[in-house]
Amino acid sequence: MSLPTIPSTSAPPPLPTAQAEQAPVLERHGHLPAVPAHRLRAEALRETFARWHGLGAPDWLPERAGDLATPERLATRQASVLVPLVAREQGLQLLLTRRDARLSVHAGQISFPGGGRDPGDRDAVHTALREAEEEIGLDPALVEVLGCMPIYTTVTGFAVTPVVALVDPRARWRLQQSEVAEVFEVPLEFLMNPAHHELRGWDLPQDGKGAAGTALQRRVFYAMPWHDERGGHQYFIWGATAAMIRNLYRLIA
Repeated sequence: MSLPTIPSTSAPPPLPTAQAEQAPVLERHGHLPAVPAHRLRAEALRETFARWHGLGAPDWLPERAGDLATPERLATRQASVLVPLVAREQGLQLLLTRRDARLSVHAGQISFPGGGRDPGDRDAVHTALREAEEEIGLDPALVEVLGCMPIYTTVTGFAVTPVVALVDPRARWRLQQSEVAEVFEVPLEFLMNPAHHELRGWDLPQDGKGAAGTALQRRVFYAMPWHDERGGHQYFIWGATAAMIRNLYRLIA
């Protein structure tokens, strides 16, 4: 999700990934049930989203409607991300991107493909598909949209609509080199097991300068560290991306 920062005197600065990785774990959620494997199949997810959207005014609410440090009056801009589920022989995989380390904002952070809504976009789905095609070369013709989850408001002031979709395994990636360093896949079964969900906290000075006597503001966020055993890589999934994954877990569970 490549979003510019909206300047705001009331918004706390984005937490660097290096600091987020050092933040202590406040809670682990292994006591919550994992989503059974049969409910993580494509047909089961189609039924879940069809049933949820068919309720008209669903009573399900996201566990996290936004970053905990997001000021209530922070001006927002509409944005969308694609939550792409790729069908593989071993099961559905969630596709994620790693942002380029040279970017000035959210450098190296794990994210979904997505971005701000353009004036010509028809709706939130159009924004998500357009951004995914621009960032990773995903052909919209190979995407089956399942539905939109509730809006998630970020600390940088974006009202983000997560668009959940199935992606044909024939899709090939063409990365936007200025923003995306790599794409990778995580088993959906891993992410839909809350034993792998961590709630972490980090205390930041409210004035952002750390002067003596400055009051501290606790930033609390989800993290889902992932170790790719085949490639030997470590990925620290956290922040808004992890919170939206957690909301997906709550919806399916």
